Amino acid sequence: MDTSAVRGQGRRRRRIHSAEFKAHIVATCCQPGVSSAAVALANGINANLVRRWVKEAEVSTEMDSAAKAPETPMQAKAATPKFLPVPMPTPAAPPVAADIRIELQRGATAVTVTWPASAAGECAAWMRELLR
Repeated sequence: MDTSAVRGQGRRRRRIHSAEFKAHIVATCCQPGVSSAAVALANGINANLVRRWVKEAEVSTEMDSAAKAPETPMQAKAATPKFLPVPMPTPAAPPVAADIRIELQRGATAVTVTWPASAAGECAAWMRELLR
């Protein structure tokens, strides 16, 4: 686009694009494999502007289709997403260990300690003291 004519006029004016031009750009962007940034670059306009036109076209299409076809109760049910309860199996209780068994070996000496699982905290404290 030649902007040399615009420079001499002083203040830069906002460009106004026709509805046909916008429709052409939106239709081009909606083709598979076409980048809206590439379409914008090829036509000398900002990519954000092209994205806004595409978004506005999508919204107006949704509004037109909603206004034209009144929904029947079956269509309303089909269109409304619903959350369905999914039965979850109850988690199995973890196996209860009757005892904590610790085997220690130093050289030829082997020691086996059996500690009740209900006193696991005391067992941990004993192990910390032992390993100091």
